Amino acid sequence: MSRDAADIAIVGGGLVGASLAAALARPDRKIALIESAAPPSGEPSWDERCIALNAASRSIFESIGAWDAIERFAEPIVWTHISERGKFGVARFTAQEAGLPALGYNVPVRAIGEALWQGLKKTQGVELIAPARVAEVRNESDSVAIGIEGGKRTLRAKLVVAADGAQSAVRTLLGIDARTHDYEQRAIVTAVRTTRPHRGCAYERFTPDGPIALLPKPDGCSLVWTVPADRADAMLAWSDEEFLREAQRAFGERLGRFIALGKRVAFPLSQVMSEQLTAPRVIFAGNAAQSLHPVAAQGFNLGLRDVATIAELVADAADPGASALLAEYERRRSRDRDTISSFTDRLVRLFSNRIPALRGLRHLGLLALDVLPPVKEAVMYQNLGFGSLPAALHDR
Repeated sequence: MSRDAADIAIVGGGLVGASLAAALARPDRKIALIESAAPPSGEPSWDERCIALNAASRSIFESIGAWDAIERFAEPIVWTHISERGKFGVARFTAQEAGLPALGYNVPVRAIGEALWQGLKKTQGVELIAPARVAEVRNESDSVAIGIEGGKRTLRAKLVVAADGAQSAVRTLLGIDARTHDYEQRAIVTAVRTTRPHRGCAYERFTPDGPIALLPKPDGCSLVWTVPADRADAMLAWSDEEFLREAQRAFGERLGRFIALGKRVAFPLSQVMSEQLTAPRVIFAGNAAQSLHPVAAQGFNLGLRDVATIAELVADAADPGASALLAEYERRRSRDRDTISSFTDRLVRLFSNRIPALRGLRHLGLLALDVLPPVKEAVMYQNLGFGSLPAALHDR
C-alpha cells in the first residue's frame, strides 16, 4: 500500500477520532488520523475542564487499552442527585443500585486526549497527520480522495470517518445539511472548592434559566452553569466573589459554602444533527453526527458508542467502506442517536422555562424517578449507556 493510500482515514483527532484510531489499530491495517490542531499537551490544573464518562464509556476505553492511563485522573461518580430549585422533589441514582463500582467518572479532557495520543504514537498501523486541514473530499469508485489544505497531499482511503465536530468540514465539503437548534443559552464551565466533601456525588439542579451541575473532582468540583446567552458576558465579568455568591444562590448549600473559583469559560449551546449518518464510503461519528446540549452529560458518551459500533463492524471487513456495512452502521446507531437526542432536548425544554403549567409536571417527573422502580431503572440503564453497546463489551 502506498504512502498516500489507507484502509481507513479518520478526519478529526479529538477524543472521538483518537478513540476510534486506537480501536481500529492493528499492524496489518493502515489507519490515517488527520487533525487540524497540534497534538494535545498541557499541565494538570485543579480547575481544568472535565468530561463525565458513563459506565459504558469505561468499558469502551478498557477495550481499546486506554483506561489504565485515564483511570488515575478519573474521579468516580458513585451517586447522582437531581433536583429543581424551589421544589422538594429529588431523584437519586446510586452505583449500588446499578451493581457497579461507579455510575461514571469525571475526567479532565486533557488527560483523555493525552492518554489516547501517547498510545497512538506507539501503535503500529496508525499514521498521525497533524496539524493538517482537509480541503477536498472526493468520492471515487472504490475509495475516497482527501485533499490536504495547501496541496500538500492527497490521501485515498476505502473508508472515511468524519469525527471533525459539529461544524464538520467533511459534511460541508460533501454538501450534506445539518439541522441546528440554537437554545439561546451558554454553558459557563469552571471549578469550585466547597466547605463540604462531595462524597462522589454528581449534582444537577434545574432552575428556570437552565441547569447548574457540580461533578466531583479530587480537589473540588467541576461546575457547569447553563445560563441565557444574553446574560453570559455580564456573568463572566463578575468578580470571583460575586460569581460564587450567585452560583451558591442557584445551587443551594448541599455542599456547604463555595470558597474558591477557577477560571471561567463559556460555550454556546445548540443541537446540531447531521441529516445523514453516512455517505458513499463515509461515516459520521461523534459531534459530526450529532452535537447535543450538555444536560445529563450524554453527548460524548453517545459518540463513544459510535466508535464501538464502527470498530465492531469493520473488525474483519475486507472492504470497510462497503455499502452494506455503512447501512448496518446507520441501522444500529439511529435508534440510540434519536433516543438520546430527544431525551436531552426534552429535558432542556421542560426544565429551562418559566411556564407555570409545567411546574407540576416537572415536580411529578422527579418524584416518579425516585419512587417508581421501573421508571428509575429504565432511565438509569439509558444513562449508563449499555442499551446500545456492542454485546462483546457488556460484561467488561
